[in-house]
Amino acid sequence: MNLKPFQWIVAVMATAAALSGCERPPVDAVQVGFRGTGMELVYNPRTIADQVALNTAPAALPEADKSGPRAGAVYKNLKVLGNLSVGELNRLMVGYTQWVAPEQGCAYCHNLNNFADDSLYTKVVARRMTEMTLHLNATWKNHVAETGVTCHTCHRGQPVPNKIWFKPDDSKLAKGLLGQRNGQNEPAASVAYSSLPKDPFTAYLLEDTRIRQISQTALPQGINGNGSSIQATEATYGLMMHISDGLGVSCSFCHNSRNFSNWTESPPQRVTAWHGIRMVRELNNEFMTPLTKVFPESRLGPMGDVAKVNCATCHQGAYKPLWGEQMAKSWPELRTTPPARVVRTASSGAAR
Repeated sequence: MNLKPFQWIVAVMATAAALSGCERPPVDAVQVGFRGTGMELVYNPRTIADQVALNTAPAALPEADKSGPRAGAVYKNLKVLGNLSVGELNRLMVGYTQWVAPEQGCAYCHNLNNFADDSLYTKVVARRMTEMTLHLNATWKNHVAETGVTCHTCHRGQPVPNKIWFKPDDSKLAKGLLGQRNGQNEPAASVAYSSLPKDPFTAYLLEDTRIRQISQTALPQGINGNGSSIQATEATYGLMMHISDGLGVSCSFCHNSRNFSNWTESPPQRVTAWHGIRMVRELNNEFMTPLTKVFPESRLGPMGDVAKVNCATCHQGAYKPLWGEQMAKSWPELRTTPPARVVRTASSGAAR
């Protein structure tokens, strides 16, 4: 085949583009499901090496003295952590600075002339996030187990976590195209740059929408009976793409691909994920959304809503946040019993 120089250039560029989405060897496969089912995770050691810095937890500070007066008896306006000793509270505050605002320091949340002052919105938010962390470690062990969480699990040394979400702009006109986007048909990071519905979070991680399963009846009963329509299928796939991308795993991490809907043939991770979806839904309804009026307008999304959490907020590409680093074990201050006002009961309207 005789190609002219410019044709060779085009051919080389086309080949490079075709291979740009591929990863060169070596790769490792890890069995995560039942033997003989091909339920494996394929990892690239080079990609994991690039994630080491992001998923390395800072060294814990020396343990504080638990004796002595309670912090609530010494400091003013201490509404959540007053049961800690003064030493424990000060240790935790240093940890907060390290996890959330290493550059800004104490001034990020506190009026340095009056630490009891609540005029900074960041202090009000930090207090509620402390309650959220206590609540997670105490009541969501069916998802976080004994590993637990700290502020660093999400923040990773930044005032705002890398992975948060807002409700997208509800504009229905396609950009540069005729017709409507119908909330999809444009590559979106929220669904791993697929053309699936780009907001898989509002319905499933804020509202209590039933996640679609395979219909047990023939159409049209399937559509009318349990919502198993093509549209519901696409929405479910959008959520699954987010979970896959957020955890850095494939479908077989939680599902047996020979029978996706069968719980008895699914690995234990599916149960953990089931609890995780409900945990995230509760966090968004009980802790994040009520803070909407606390945040300044500049911190709200295009639809005026507050930042919310999803699976990637904690996991950030790792199947276990920080690859299972048990940070909370080193921070007993965040494993105490949360205040009674932390979360509403189901009878008062808490998210299910």
